[in-house]
Order: sequence, then C-alpha cells, then structure tokens
Amino acid sequence: MHRPLQVLTGEPLLGVNFWSRVGGPRMWTRYDPAVVAKELQVLADHGLTVTRSFFFWPDAMPTPDRLDEDVMARFGDFLDQHTAYGLSTIPTLIVGHMSGENWDPAWRGGRDLYGDVWFVGRQAWFAEQVARRFAGHPAVSGWLLSNEMPLYGGRGTVETVSTWAQLLVAGLRAGGATQPVSIGDGAWTIELSGVESGFRLAELGPLQDWIGPHVYPMGDDQVRQHWRAAYTCELAHVAGKPVVLEEFGASSDFVSDDNVGHWYRQLLHTSLLAGSTGWVGWNNTDFDDLFDEAPYSHHPFELHFGVTDVHGQPKASLREMAAFRQILDAVDLPHCVREDSQVGLVLTSHADTAYQFTDERERRVAFGAVEQAYLGLRSADLPPALIRQSSKDAPGGIADGCRLYVLPSLKQLTAPGWRRLEQLAEAGATVFVSYCDGGTDNQRGPWYAGVDRIFGVRHELRYGLVDRVEGPSVRFTVTRDFGGLRTGDALDFVVGGNEHVRAYLPVQAVDAEVLAVDPNGRPALLRRAVGDGGIVFCAYPLEAMAAATPHVNPDATGRLYAALAELAGVRPAVRVADPRVFVDALRHADGDRFVWLINAADEPVTVAPVRADGTPAALRDLAAGHEVAEVELQAFGVRVLRDAAR
Repeated sequence: MHRPLQVLTGEPLLGVNFWSRVGGPRMWTRYDPAVVAKELQVLADHGLTVTRSFFFWPDAMPTPDRLDEDVMARFGDFLDQHTAYGLSTIPTLIVGHMSGENWDPAWRGGRDLYGDVWFVGRQAWFAEQVARRFAGHPAVSGWLLSNEMPLYGGRGTVETVSTWAQLLVAGLRAGGATQPVSIGDGAWTIELSGVESGFRLAELGPLQDWIGPHVYPMGDDQVRQHWRAAYTCELAHVAGKPVVLEEFGASSDFVSDDNVGHWYRQLLHTSLLAGSTGWVGWNNTDFDDLFDEAPYSHHPFELHFGVTDVHGQPKASLREMAAFRQILDAVDLPHCVREDSQVGLVLTSHADTAYQFTDERERRVAFGAVEQAYLGLRSADLPPALIRQSSKDAPGGIADGCRLYVLPSLKQLTAPGWRRLEQLAEAGATVFVSYCDGGTDNQRGPWYAGVDRIFGVRHELRYGLVDRVEGPSVRFTVTRDFGGLRTGDALDFVVGGNEHVRAYLPVQAVDAEVLAVDPNGRPALLRRAVGDGGIVFCAYPLEAMAAATPHVNPDATGRLYAALAELAGVRPAVRVADPRVFVDALRHADGDRFVWLINAADEPVTVAPVRADGTPAALRDLAAGHEVAEVELQAFGVRVLRDAAR
C-alpha cells in the first residue's frame, strides 16, 4: 500500500519561525535591520532555506481600513534581506496569538473571528492588501492565514471555520498571491487528535496546499516522545496534501542542550520517514533581553526556544538541522519516495468522525492504541501504511493492498467495516484484532458485529461488567508455532490504564485454533481460518494498556507483530535483531535505496543488518562508499546507508 511523500515546492523546506531577538512580536515597531541581517546570516550558514514570519496584527492593522505603512516598509526590507541571503519566507497574516498570550487589534470590539460577517471581511481585506504589496516579491514562498487560530478564535463550527478560511484564501488570491497557502491552525483537528475544534481537514484540505502540524509533545515514554511528531505526520496525510512540520521545538529551560539535540535529531529523521517534507523549528533565537515584557514576563520559558542563543551562537538544535540538511542533499529527497507497505494499521472511523453519542474519551484511547501499535510495528522493522476507515475509499472504509491488517485495542468499528475485514481475510490477508472494553463505562464492551462468529469463539461476558486484568503484567505462552514464535515461547505484556482498559475478553475456542494462553490457561490469542487467510484475535488490549504506561517501549508487541507478519507472508527487506533500532528506507528515482537505522535507546547499540532471508545486507556508507557489515549507533543516533543491492 502506498505511503505518501510529497514535496511542496520542489525542494524540502528546512527553516525556523522568526522573530528578531530585539523585538519579539513587536519587531516591526522597533525594527533593527542590522540585527536581522546577522540573524539571517546564521541561518543561511547552517543550510536553512526558509523562515516563517508574522504580521503582529495589532501593529500591522491599527484601524479596520488601514495598514501601518511603517510596518509594511519594514517587512519589505525584511523580504529584501531574505533574498540577499538566499532565503525565502512564509508570511503569517492573522497573528493575534503568540507564545501564551492573545492580542486583539483595538477595534475588534469582541466580535467573533469566524462568524461575524463584517469582521471576517476585514480579515480578508487585510489578506488582500498584504498580498497586493508583497505577493510579487521573490522571497515570498508561501502564505499562512493565521497562527494557531484555535487558541485565539476558540472553538467554532465546521461551517463557520471553513467559510472563514475560504474567504481569507480568496482575499489572498484577489491580491495576486499565487504561492502555496495553508491555514496555520497547527492542524489541531479531529483527524489528528479526536478533539472537535471546528477545524476539520476533510473540509479544509481542499483549501490549502500543505498541512502544517504544530507538535510540542509532553509524555512519559522516551520512544513515544521521539516519535510523536512522526505519528502526527502519518495522521496528517488524510488530506492528500504535502505535510510540513510547521512548528516544533523545546525550551532550554525544559531540556539540556545535549538532549534537545537528541530530540531534534530523532524528530527530523522519524518525521521524514513518516512523510514530512518540511521542518520549521520554533524558533530562530532566544529573547533574554525581552524578559520584562509579555508574553515572556509571564511565560519565561518562552525566552529560550531559540536554535541560537541571544548572542547568535548556535545550539545543538541548529547543529542537528545543519546535519540533517546534509542528509537531505545526499539522498536528493525531491526524487525519493517512501516504499510501499504490506502492513496496514487501521484507525477506526469512530476515532476521527463525530458520530452522535460517542464519548470523546474513547477517541483518545483509540488514538493512543494506534500510536502504540505504530511504534510496535516499527520496532519490528515493519513500517505500516495508516488506513483511515473514515476515508470511504474502499468498501467498509478499509482498502486492500496489504497482507497484514492490524486493528489494535479495538472497541468500536462500523458494521460494514467488520464485513470488510472478513472479505480481506477471504482474499488471503491476515487480520489482527486486539480487544478493548474502551476507556469509559459508556456502553462498555465490544461494539462488534458478532464476536463469536467473526473470531470463531464463544465469549463469556457478563452484562455491564468487566473481567479485570490483575497484576502489573500478563504473560502469553505460545501453544502452537506461528511466524517466528515457537511452542513454549513466552511474551510478557505490561498491564496499565484505568479500570475500563484493564480488562480482557473471556472466550472459548469454537472454530478457531488457540495460538497462546494467559497465565490461567485461558485463550489469549486465537486464529480463525477464513478463505485463503485468517483472523487472529487477541483477548487483551495490549496496545491500550501499553499506551497508558510510562517507559514501556519497545515492548513485546514488536515480537508479536513480527510473527504475525511472517504468518501473513510479510518480511522486512532489511531488518536488525535489536528492537531498539528501527529500520526504514526511501527509494530514489534512479533505483538507489537509502536505509535509515534509528537507535531509540539512550545508550550505544551495534547491529548487523540482514535481509529478509537472513543473509547480511550489503549496505554502504553514504559518503565514502565502503561496505558496512556492522553499524555502530550512538545514544539516539541515526545512520543512513546506501543499499548496494540494486
């Protein structure tokens, strides 16, 4: 199955969000061109090519029908300086939110940002007027309508938000803007989080030329933390547009310089492998000299998100971006594609569709379980294709083209979706479903179209009650060889989550064979033969329990998924034995294949890559060209090698 990798402008975007260190959001009222020149020079010297710039709305538009000409002139100089240093910029129009504070133009008068016709008209007029001045400038490479509008305008309706965006885009186009346009909302939509905000990619996707997630994860697991942006990028492909990580970053007050370097390195490479082709870090500089003015006075950690310090010296984050630029150039990213996957990771439509009487908390459990499965598959060197049931591109919303389908910790699926899974198994696929009661007591239990028939079992549920999973872990003992697992092998899984998640489904086998049992001898893993394939059922919510547990990755689901993949006839083209090292590849148009090895561990690891048949993989150093049999990776290290097998 296809995994997208779309480059927006012909070249990958690598840059930073930009406020000058002497002005912050007020840089246009105390503009210092000499300081700006030095700041841009540092970025260019490190291989960056783009900034995201901002019109601070109260300063740029002091009245409903007038732009501040001094601000406009200074922005013109800012554009000229970009041209001088070989950079481009993406101006952001409606900037009423910035770094923990909202600022209104004096004339707003409490009007609704999305629904007040006159006020939306003023925003569209602003977009048109700015475009008339600057759309023809060679330094302008794109446009953003807003900065994190859900934090400024609040929650709207899908209808008003979509119309607001349509009118602002029309204003830009009327002013002569021909460059790509995006919303600037952070992609904080139901499709990426399960939370309804009024911003919905299904409606906004056709209006914008790229999807721009803003990702600032807080977590309790190192692997999830390093891969959260990648998972977000996978989710963002729903609109069928290029994905650009429009904001990401970390304050030096939250993380040491070494560790921010590790985080940037992992984020850049993992999100590339997840289909991102743009990275715009937050932000270019620290703001120590602005400590006594908002927003930094009350959000002081915002002073230190810069990739350079207040003196313009690069931090580890900027050094990692420079190193990443070298990799992008070496592999010639615009001519690369992600390799197709034979493993489909299915996200139920209940997670990203506003069905009536569906609890939002259930969506969070679903997203967490799919993220955990994503990491488990990657630890088995099985990069999956994400399949959204809500896409409606196939019967039941689940497309064909995969040998293995994974539906992790599933409570809810539509009735046509269950029929579709059986059809896929009939045609030869292996379908894996793990059970989940859900995260609440709202109709707690399996929303399945017939548990017994689908899985070849007889369930023993009691109405309204759950069967608790006791203890900190549960062991599966394999009772029948399958994949690479042998009879007697043991798999240990963590037990976590609330009282609803920590529950199993008691079943007896009827038309299914038992593959593994739990510590009490109950069926834990079963397979029902269906046509040329089969449906494998897990009676425990392995992924949801792990998703609710700190410091769990990589866990034993990787071994389970590897066995299921082998059962389905899927083997990684290149793999390693250590589950802490994740393997993926991009393929160049000329036939070259570039293999990434990413160490998820906080210690050095040495691995010997092998091919699907177990023979050593003939990989070569990207620069020197010599063959590499063993790969030494530093803590959280990344190595990119050329695959010599053509």
